[in-house]
Amino acid sequence: MAPYESDRTAGAEGLPDEADDVRAGRRKAARYVVPVAVVGVAAATIGLVPALADSGDPSLPKITAEQLIEKIAKSDVQQLSGTVKVSTDLGLPSLGGLESGMLSGVTKGSGGSSADPQSKLMELASGTHTVRVAADGPDKAKVSVLENAAEYSIIHNGNDVWAYDSKSNEVYHSTAPAAEKGQEKAPKDVPTTPKQLADEALKSVDDTTSVTVDGTAQVAGRDAYKLLIKPKQSGSTVGAITVAVDAKTGVPLKFTLVPTSGGAAVVDAGFTQVAFAKPAASTFDFTPPKGAKVTEGKDSKGSKDSKDFKGSKDSKAPESAPSRGDLGKGLDGLKTVGKGWSTIAEFDTGGQGMPSGSSSQGGNVSGFLNSLGDHVKGKFGSGTVFSTRLVNALITDDGKVYAGAVTKDALVKAANAAH
Repeated sequence: MAPYESDRTAGAEGLPDEADDVRAGRRKAARYVVPVAVVGVAAATIGLVPALADSGDPSLPKITAEQLIEKIAKSDVQQLSGTVKVSTDLGLPSLGGLESGMLSGVTKGSGGSSADPQSKLMELASGTHTVRVAADGPDKAKVSVLENAAEYSIIHNGNDVWAYDSKSNEVYHSTAPAAEKGQEKAPKDVPTTPKQLADEALKSVDDTTSVTVDGTAQVAGRDAYKLLIKPKQSGSTVGAITVAVDAKTGVPLKFTLVPTSGGAAVVDAGFTQVAFAKPAASTFDFTPPKGAKVTEGKDSKGSKDSKDFKGSKDSKAPESAPSRGDLGKGLDGLKTVGKGWSTIAEFDTGGQGMPSGSSSQGGNVSGFLNSLGDHVKGKFGSGTVFSTRLVNALITDDGKVYAGAVTKDALVKAANAAH
C-alpha cells in the first residue's frame, strides 16, 4: 500500500484547489435533512452487489489521495454509454402487499401516471435492477431500468423530458428547466450512476474524514484506482465508502458503501459495461407509442392533463403531488446538531409524534407502528426509533424528529441533550 500513501488523511489543508467545489457544500443543512419519510431519503442511496468488479489487480502509476480527488474533479467526460447493475440492501422490514400498495398510492398521487419519475425511481430503493445509461453532452441523456419483459425509460433531449413505462403503456412529459448562466442544474432526485453517488460522498470530505488510496482494481474491463473514504468519528452508520476511479478518464466506475454493522454492502453501484464513445443520435429520440396515455407535467408547456396520444382528451388528471420544497412546510425550527458524519437533523413536526404507548392509547395503529420500530425513553419522554442499515430516525411522542446516518444511541443522546 505504500505506493498509494494509504496513511494519508484528507483534511481542510490537504485537498487541492480544484476539489474546493466538491467540499464547498459539505456542511449545508440539505445534506443532512431527513424528512419524516425515512425510506424516501434512503432511496437516494442506491447500491449494487460487490461482485461487479472484475478480477485483477492492474499495475498503475503511483498516485496520492489528493491527486485522485483532483482527477475526479477535473474529469469532463460528456459522452458515454453503459450498463449499471443496481441492488439495495437497506434492511427494511418486509411489508408484503402493503409495501406495493403504498408505492401504488404514491404513483397515483403524483399526477396519476405510473411513468412519473418522482415515484417510479423510488423503486430503486429496494431489490436488484439493471440500468442502462447514455449521455451526449448536458442536454441529451437516457436512463432505462430493465424489468423482466418491461422497461422504464427517462429521455432528456433538448428542452423535452420524456418518461415511458412500457408495462402500463403510459408516458409522462415535461420540459427541462432552463439553467441560467452561472447556475447549477437541478440535481437528480435519485442518483443512478457511480459518478452521481461519488459526487455526493466527496461533499463530506473534511477534517472528520479519512481519505486514502486503497490499491487498484478492474471494473467493466477498465483499470481503476480505489479511493477509500472513512469517517473518523464514532456514532455514524457509515463504515466506509470505496470509489473505483477510471485511471484514464477520472470517471467513477464503481461505488460501494458498507455500514458499520457489517454484512452486505448497503450501496455498491458499478458499471458492468461502459464505453466513452458518442452514442447514436437515435438513442435520445422518443415518440409516444400509439394509444399510450400521455400525462403532461406541471413544468411542460402543455396543461396538466392526461390524453391518449391519438389526440382525444381523457378526464383531467389529478393535481400533481407537492414539490420537494413542500415537504419542509410545517417543520418548526429545522436545525442540525453535531458535525460531519455524525450530524443529526432535528425538527418539530408540529404534531403529536408517533403513538408509542399501549394499544389502548394508540389502538391497532400504535401496535403496528411499534412493531416496525424500537420504543425508547429518556429525558425527552418516550419515542420510537425507525431504523434501516443506513438512516435512522427517532420520533418522540411530542412530535420532535431526530434523524441521520447515525446509530440509535446517537439519536437518543441528541434528544436527551435537547431537553
